[in-house]
Amino acid sequence: MGYGKKVWVFPDAELPPLGANLIPGHESVIITNTGDEDAHIQLTLIYTDKEPVKVPLLTVGARRVRCLRTNVEADFGHCTAEVGEQYAIMLESDVPVVAQYGRAEPRAVNFYTTPGYCE
Repeated sequence: MGYGKKVWVFPDAELPPLGANLIPGHESVIITNTGDEDAHIQLTLIYTDKEPVKVPLLTVGARRVRCLRTNVEADFGHCTAEVGEQYAIMLESDVPVVAQYGRAEPRAVNFYTTPGYCE
C-alpha cells in the first residue's frame, strides 16, 4: 500500500509572467506514487469565471514521481495555463498519492511549493 490520499485540491494556481531580466515563471504539480500499482490521475481545472475543464487522464507509474508543468501541452494537453489566469487544480487518483503544487515566481524572484488540501 502506498502513502498519500486520493483527492488533492490546490486552490491558488496562476501561471506567472516573465520577470525581471526575462526570467521565466512556471508552475507545476508534482505527484509521487509510492505504491505498487500505477496511479490513474484526473486533473480538473476550476476557474473564477468559466466552467471547470478536465485535463486528459494521465498515469504516474508505481514507485515513481511525475512533475507536470501547467504550460506544457505534453503534460496538460489542450488545457495549458494562461499567464495571469487565476484558477484551482483538483487532483483525483484511483490509488493514494502524495501531491504538491510549486510555482517559480519571477516577479519576486522566488520559488515556493505547497501541499494541497487532501482527503
